[in-house]
Amino acid sequence: MPSKPPPASTIPVSQRLATQARNLKLDLTRAAEDGLDRAIKAERERLWRLENADAIQAANTYVEKNGLPFAKFRQF
Repeated sequence: MPSKPPPASTIPVSQRLATQARNLKLDLTRAAEDGLDRAIKAERERLWRLENADAIQAANTYVEKNGLPFAKFRQF
């Protein structure tokens, strides 16, 4: 049994942006989805950095104090 597509959402957009999008022949729905994808990705990355800040700082402190692990084996 095929799944139903999700219900459509209505998102208000300023008339100026809608007119510019139409004039440029942009797909307003696709542009909104792309913008939401980017915003979601950026927020997830920001939250990940906050959640892992202590571990990142500990790793950076270790490298500052001890150098890179296995650095003596690097060929460059």
